[in-house]
Amino acid sequence: GNQCGAKASPAFHVNVNAVIFLAQRFPECSWWRTQDSQNIRGHPCRKDLYPCRKCSEGYNSCRRNVYCHTMTKMNSVIFYVIIVLGLILIKIQLSDGSELIIKRPRANLTHVPKDLPLTTTTLDLSQNNISELQTSDILSLSKLRALMMPYNRLQYLDIGVFEFNTELEYLDLSHNELRVISCHPTVNFKHLDLSFNAFAALPICKEFGNMSQLNFLGLSGSQVQSASVQPIAHLNISEVLLVLGDTYGEREDPECLQHINTGALHIVFPEKREFSFMLDVSVSTVNSLELSNIKCGHENSTCSHFLSALLKLRKNPGLSSLTLNNIETSWNSFLEILQSVWHSPVKYFSISNMTLQGQVEFRNFNYSDTSLKALSIHQVVSEVYSLPQKYIYGIFSNMNIQNFTVSGTRMLHMLCPSKVSPFLYLDFTDNLLTDTVFKDCRNLVELKTLSLQKNQLKKLENTILMSAEMKSLQKLDVSQNFLQYSEEENLCSWTESLLVLNLSSNMLTDSVFTCLPPKVKVLDLHNNRIMSIPKDITYLQDLQELNVASNSLTDLPGCGTFSSLSVLVIEHNLVSHPSVDFFQSCQKIRSLTAGNNPFRCTCELREFVKNIGHVSGEVVEGWPDAYRCGSPESAKGTPLQDFHMSPLSCDTVLLIVTVGATLLGLVAIMAFLWLYFDLPWYLRMICQWTQTRHRARNIPEEELQRKLQFHAFVSYSGHDSTWVKNELLPNLEKDGIQICLHERNFIPGKSIMENIIHFIEKSYKSIFVLSPHFIQSEWCHYELYFAHHNLFHEGSDNLILILLEPIPQYSIPSKYHKLKSLMAQRTYLEWPMENSKHRLFWANLRATINVKLVSQAETTCHIQR
Repeated sequence: GNQCGAKASPAFHVNVNAVIFLAQRFPECSWWRTQDSQNIRGHPCRKDLYPCRKCSEGYNSCRRNVYCHTMTKMNSVIFYVIIVLGLILIKIQLSDGSELIIKRPRANLTHVPKDLPLTTTTLDLSQNNISELQTSDILSLSKLRALMMPYNRLQYLDIGVFEFNTELEYLDLSHNELRVISCHPTVNFKHLDLSFNAFAALPICKEFGNMSQLNFLGLSGSQVQSASVQPIAHLNISEVLLVLGDTYGEREDPECLQHINTGALHIVFPEKREFSFMLDVSVSTVNSLELSNIKCGHENSTCSHFLSALLKLRKNPGLSSLTLNNIETSWNSFLEILQSVWHSPVKYFSISNMTLQGQVEFRNFNYSDTSLKALSIHQVVSEVYSLPQKYIYGIFSNMNIQNFTVSGTRMLHMLCPSKVSPFLYLDFTDNLLTDTVFKDCRNLVELKTLSLQKNQLKKLENTILMSAEMKSLQKLDVSQNFLQYSEEENLCSWTESLLVLNLSSNMLTDSVFTCLPPKVKVLDLHNNRIMSIPKDITYLQDLQELNVASNSLTDLPGCGTFSSLSVLVIEHNLVSHPSVDFFQSCQKIRSLTAGNNPFRCTCELREFVKNIGHVSGEVVEGWPDAYRCGSPESAKGTPLQDFHMSPLSCDTVLLIVTVGATLLGLVAIMAFLWLYFDLPWYLRMICQWTQTRHRARNIPEEELQRKLQFHAFVSYSGHDSTWVKNELLPNLEKDGIQICLHERNFIPGKSIMENIIHFIEKSYKSIFVLSPHFIQSEWCHYELYFAHHNLFHEGSDNLILILLEPIPQYSIPSKYHKLKSLMAQRTYLEWPMENSKHRLFWANLRATINVKLVSQAETTCHIQR
């Protein structure tokens, strides 16, 4: 371990330990007076702390007990400041009263770890390979209250190592290899366990007598003498564990235990040795006695020594509980032991892990004059295959005690008592009992609790008939069997007194709900084959607790048929969409355990999660960790409290209203934009432009071979000539487009009619600028007539109408019926008043008339109309 030197473990005790730590951390500035040795007594390096250390580089090392008077005043001040600051820091670190538990079991440790937090309160180093415990290992753990080091390899213990752990009250060093203990003034332990070690004599120091708060003391040794027990005779210890070594009995002191003052005494005798001890176990102060490793009565031997020890128990009237563990004996010796205890002051007798051999001799069992109230027998192995079972079962069934337990014994049957029995409690868990147990038994009328858990019961009908004769039965446990129920049997005559029924871990289905005790308050049906709970149950009005976990239920049962239900356990089922009205129907519910179900996180689950938020957090057990989405895949594993869906996706009416309002809003906005930006006009322009481009690509070759001279012939009223010259011509006569105007291109000498017909035929399109003035012009009407005639004659679409100003239909004279017809049937271009629309207007018009002409036309004369 760590010896003296610079690397010694720092001591962090608030007073002395802090000084030691600082002295080790700052050796060049440490100086000590010899009288300080009283304050650091017990430190492993205290001899090296007395002499002063080297004060500076140029000074020689001081000898022991010599002062370093050459330390400067400044260094001395710094040193004291460091001490004060260190003490303040340590006080702050250790002032927190919280628990800090460090567990490092089975870590293959060979030494106590050096990196333990200073505030450790509980340290568990069990099941390691630690062979030595030194002061420096735990010196810094001044807040340590519990140290557990069982199952290590400790061989030597110096109680002085705990001198600085003043708060230590729990020490467990059991199951080590301790042989020697060094006694020093000890800590005032409350729990000290030195049992299962290799001590020759009991490891009791005289200093143990100062442990006034000692509640538990575990000892072990091969030699137990009265003198060794004397130091603790005056202590009132709640529980004492005494493990006797393998060589115990060679020099035995039968009265050595009489000096122990304890209420509970547990003696562990040597294993695999015949019980031939003279030890008097009847300690006057003991009210609970436990004896382990009893071997007697084999072959030709008897249990005389053990029976003698039991006989001495009669002189202790305060003894109320006796427990025997790990017994190897014969059937006859077992019955003798039972008979001996029967007439002792013992009220509660328990036997566990018993192996029985030999045959049984028929003897009358004396039930009279007993204080026994409860007998428990656990884990019995009989090595005899042929036994008079009726005789043995008869002894058990006719016992005049209140509580009787036989578990883990592979018992095949149990007889009905021959007369009215005082049994109040019977427990036959983990046996091989069948449906015939207590069949037609009418002598268990006082019985209140019966447990037949883990047996071979198969028909619930037989269990019902059995209980019908038990008029006082209140609690029945038949779980972990193979029970099934058939409605065809039509047997449902439960005893009316039954209040608690455990049918868990069987093979029951939904039909079990058709036959249940009418006044049952607690019903356990978990781990069965139940798929649904019928809605028509009307007779379970008193049911308060229902456990249907680990079945195949798909929904939470309402409380319509369970009006008093306050506790429901339905976890590990197939519940995906819990009923929304569960909490409304179950107003008295105070505990709901519904976690670990495959909840489907959809709209149907929103209300259930919302209702959970309205109840107290203590009502829903396991919330929120055990409540997670099982589907859909995108939400799998999401806690229900984090699952959210928008109201729109779950409320159809709200969705329709919202979508409708949104659409109306969009329509209103679009209508406003439609009117504000005159979108219809733009759409017409785009449509006309698209159609024009399409027609231009599909112009027949012969159309272009007729020697067209102009792209367009323009007909207009003289009142509109200003617009034609200032607007139309500058915007159309670009990129080689030729426009024919009557005033510019008509041939002199020809009649007006001939010129109109000639130039309309020589033009790819005919443009008519319509306005109220156009209607009043006779020549304009002729031009329109010939252009329209040419349209139908050649089957082409060469007529373009431009509406310069609005023309009401009523203002058009009846003689101009062709104009009316054209305006009603053909699409025309409206001249926009807004300047922003002019570019699109002219682009559309140019696209309409822009084709490649075969030859150029003559461009002469015009006639003013």
